[in-house]
Amino acid sequence: MKLGNKVAVITGGSMGIGEAIAQLFAAEGASVVITSRDLQRAEAARQRIGAPERTLAFAADVRTRRDLENLAEAAVGRFGRIDIWVNNAGHGLLDSVEKMRARDYRALFDTNVFGAIDGMQVAIAQMRRQSGGTVINISSVAGHIAVPFMAAYSASKAALNAIGRAAAIELRNTGIRVMTVCPGYIATDFPVNAIQGSDRMRLSPSRPQKRSVPPSAVAEAVLKGCLRNRKEVIVPARYRALIHLYQAAPALVEWSMARMLRPADEAMRDRSRA
Repeated sequence: MKLGNKVAVITGGSMGIGEAIAQLFAAEGASVVITSRDLQRAEAARQRIGAPERTLAFAADVRTRRDLENLAEAAVGRFGRIDIWVNNAGHGLLDSVEKMRARDYRALFDTNVFGAIDGMQVAIAQMRRQSGGTVINISSVAGHIAVPFMAAYSASKAALNAIGRAAAIELRNTGIRVMTVCPGYIATDFPVNAIQGSDRMRLSPSRPQKRSVPPSAVAEAVLKGCLRNRKEVIVPARYRALIHLYQAAPALVEWSMARMLRPADEAMRDRSRA
């Protein structure tokens, strides 16, 4: 098993990408702590994953530093250490820059950025005591490419990308690694769970079922990147070419995105049918 004797903590582990990572890590021999704000949801994910002797469900709100400290204490108390900490908890905001409400974009940053920073600090403190470990931040391709009507989300993920890169340099020669994972179009309930603003449009590519990949594909990429000591993982890998294109010819990518914009409700309905 690739993760035998390792201990992983996964925030936002009760669904989607987080649950897929927990499932794969457990299958590869890791002891896994699955968190959600709702303990029942975390426990339900734990039951789906199985391996009861190597899994723990825990309620934690990443916006509360004490919850994260309690989470680390619970993980160490049950399994003795933390080898991998995955900052996966997060959500989106569908609204324009013009109309998005302060309470919505502040709530998004509280979870996506400040919650991740607090998680990193809590994890790093424990990993220093162990002389090693890996912090994995689940970011997004939207952190490289500014997505219209998801500007706050893109900004939060761009911030997370920068924080991860800087921390990786700061922690050189400590035995602690930081990896940033940037998924693209993933088949999850992300649009449904996002904060719904008043001015909602969404990119609607043709044949969305052909462009999206399942959360399990992200989990596989996370595992591979972790084992290979990667600093950044783009998944699916084809999005790396799009990121390079955006850097070289942003106007072309922006023109393409503008053409794909549709009312969010219509785009999500078509996606559900697909």
